[in-house]
Amino acid sequence: MGQMTNAKEKKEEKSEVELELKLLEALEIYPPAKLRGIHRHFVLYGLTEYMCRSFNRPFTADDVLKLLDRFYNLEMVKPDDEDGEILNQEEDFRLPKSYFLEEKL
Repeated sequence: MGQMTNAKEKKEEKSEVELELKLLEALEIYPPAKLRGIHRHFVLYGLTEYMCRSFNRPFTADDVLKLLDRFYNLEMVKPDDEDGEILNQEEDFRLPKSYFLEEKL
């Protein structure tokens, strides 16, 4: 019976390592800093979908956040400043002259 328990523990350990590796792969696409910005819900959704497709089983956002907690204290992750800069940019908008020329024809 001891060998069966040991084999089961090794299998569970292997699956945990696979989970963590897939999560780290996903973080190449969805950086943790984006989880603190304005796009955090989309990033979390992307991470969740990545994990679902990688393992062909359901994952919840809470599952992904628990996995992330193994590597990061998300409260301490610095937000991505790029998002804030984009929101603060103002540009004058003008329709191109060709728009008005086509309207007259």
